[in-house]
Amino acid sequence: QVQLVESGGGLVQAGGSLRLSCAASGGTFSSYAMGWFRQAPGKEREFVAGINWSGGSTYYRDSVKGRFTISRDNAKNTVYLQMNSLKPEDTALYYCAVPRVGTSWSLRNINYWGQGTQVTVSS
Repeated sequence: QVQLVESGGGLVQAGGSLRLSCAASGGTFSSYAMGWFRQAPGKEREFVAGINWSGGSTYYRDSVKGRFTISRDNAKNTVYLQMNSLKPEDTALYYCAVPRVGTSWSLRNINYWGQGTQVTVSS
């Protein structure tokens, strides 16, 4: 059983930055991929960014490429999401997740979810 705890959310003005963290416990952190998803009110949960077990491969949705960076520290069992040049449309509840198999980021393939951290970007 893997437990995930996100932190780092908050209120920021458009153009600002935030860094989200997700601390994992249980399981072997360095053996599984990690991802970030988000869900805005009235919208479906969507994939934002993912990283493989070693950190050697990263994946992003098109709308955040060049602005967000995912990274991991296997010694600290933590994955990060650095978010720069934030836009009001980035406002959402951000979730950390562990996929069931490999680096497939479909919702049906997610095995574990964190509780979420709120990111609000004001215009």
